[in-house]
Amino acid sequence: MSPIITLTTDFGYDDAYVAAVKGAILNINPEASIIDVSHSIRPQDILQAAFILNAAYRYFPKQTVHVAIVDPGVGSERRGIILKTPSAIFVAPDNGILSYVIDDVFPNVVAQFTGQSLVNQPTTEIVFKKGLEAAAITDPRFWRHPVSPTFHGRDIFAPVAAGLSLGISPYEFGEKISSLHALPIAKPSLDPDGNLVGQVLHVDRFGNLITNIRSNNLPGKDIVIEVTGQRIQGISDYYAQKEGVMAVVGSSGYLEISLRDGSACDFLGVGVGHEVRVISAA
Repeated sequence: MSPIITLTTDFGYDDAYVAAVKGAILNINPEASIIDVSHSIRPQDILQAAFILNAAYRYFPKQTVHVAIVDPGVGSERRGIILKTPSAIFVAPDNGILSYVIDDVFPNVVAQFTGQSLVNQPTTEIVFKKGLEAAAITDPRFWRHPVSPTFHGRDIFAPVAAGLSLGISPYEFGEKISSLHALPIAKPSLDPDGNLVGQVLHVDRFGNLITNIRSNNLPGKDIVIEVTGQRIQGISDYYAQKEGVMAVVGSSGYLEISLRDGSACDFLGVGVGHEVRVISAA
C-alpha cells in the first residue's frame, strides 16, 4: 500500500498554498497518497484544527503521517515537531494543535480549560508519558531551500512528512524531545445542582453544534438539554427523527445540537464556547 499523508490546514482553496505543499511532498515521494482532511479551518484557529484532526486521524491506517498546519507563529522561534503515537505520526508546529490527539492517547495529561472563553488561550508545556515519542525538526538537510520564513508548510513540514513516509526515523530530523505545548481542553463538569455542564467545541458546515459532552458522559436518554434558554427533551437517534431543534449523539461520539433542515447555530445564535447544560429528567 502506498504511504498515506494527510493534510489539515487553514490555507483554503483560493490560493496555491495547498498545491505547493502537495508538490513539495510528491517531489520527494511520488508514491505518497495525499489525503485532505480539511483546508477550511478558520484562519489561525488552532483549536478548531486540533478538534478536526482528532476527529479524523483515528480512521486511517496505522503509521499514516498527519500534517497539521495552522501556524500563526510561522517564522518565529516556535518549534516544528514530529510526534509519534502508537497509531500515527504527526508533523506540526509546537503551538497546541496536537492537544486533542495527546488527550485522546492519555486522558487528563493536558490541562483542563477553566476560563471564560475558549479563544486565545495560552499553551502550557506538558511532559510526555510512555507511549509518546517526539523530535524537534531542526536538521536543515531535509528542508526545501531556500526556506521562506512565511511558508514552513511547504519548505519544512512537507519535506519532513515525505521523508517520514519513506521510513526515515523521526530522530533523523532533529533531537529527541520530552515535552511539547498544549492548549487547555474544555471538559464537562457538574454544577452545584449536579447537572452536567459542557461547551460547544465546534460548529460544522451544517450548523450543528458539537459539544464536548461524550455519549458516555450522559446519564441516559431521559434528559433535558438546555442551551441559550432553549430546552430540548431527550436524545434523538438521527437528524430527521423529529422537527425543530434536537439533540443527537453524532458520528464523532459527542452530543450535538441540530436543527432539521436548518442551522442550529444560526437559529439559536450559539457558537463555539457557549454553555450546554444536561439536566436529568428523572
